[in-house]
Amino acid sequence: MNKKKNDEKEKRDLKKERLREKAKKEPVLVTVYFLLRAIVIAVMVLQFFNGEYYNVFLCVLTLILLAAPSIIEHQFKIDIPNTLEIIVLIMVFSAEILGEISSYYTRFKGWDTALHTLTGFLTAAVGFSIIDLMNRSSKKLNLSPFFVCFFSFCFSMTIGSLWEFFEFAMDYFFLTDMQKDTILTSIHSVALDPTNHNTVVHLCNISDVSVNGKSLGLGGYLDIGLYDTIKDLAVTFLGSITYSILGFFFLIGKSKGSFVRRFILTWKDDEKKESKEE
Repeated sequence: MNKKKNDEKEKRDLKKERLREKAKKEPVLVTVYFLLRAIVIAVMVLQFFNGEYYNVFLCVLTLILLAAPSIIEHQFKIDIPNTLEIIVLIMVFSAEILGEISSYYTRFKGWDTALHTLTGFLTAAVGFSIIDLMNRSSKKLNLSPFFVCFFSFCFSMTIGSLWEFFEFAMDYFFLTDMQKDTILTSIHSVALDPTNHNTVVHLCNISDVSVNGKSLGLGGYLDIGLYDTIKDLAVTFLGSITYSILGFFFLIGKSKGSFVRRFILTWKDDEKKESKEE
């Protein structure tokens, strides 16, 4: 029994020591992490007393996601650059606490677009890092810079597409509205052709739509999330292709790479070797 208590105490002491070391080496990262975590906990308590239990769940999820980078670093012996980690932490906070709970997605039109663009950029960086780590650590693997960057781009677009599938599934099965609707004023569809000859029928200048005799008063009709999905994929493409191009020039030596390096994961052993060599 005493041995078990001693082991637990040693683990706690070890965690505290690691935290002190990290605070000394990376004060900005640690400050951002604890500041965001404190805000999330305060919001969670407030939402609990307001009876908003779904928001409480979002806060718990946010706390888990905020801790995820550190857990990944420790479990897989990977070093996540501070710039990348800080941006990820701020993005998680911006998406869940500001976007969902504070309704920034509906209050600010560009909020969702900005997050999706940045997500495309960051997931491309993660994809770049994964294949680059494999490329550098394996003697059998010698992939060209173009293939590394092509994988990076495809990885990011795949993550973006899977996220859109997730949004659709949530809206369809759980009646949420993750795929935000766009108000449109025209319809161009062959489904409206009474002759069934595949002729496009155009309905323009739509100013009012009624459902079951009740006017929606929107000045148009709702597109049921299609425009939002395509827009999200388009800006994900923009972020993905941007990092992939930067990564390509970094690999072929046409760029100094100080900016690109801020988003590249490395093995912790490699980082120790580099510091010893310096």
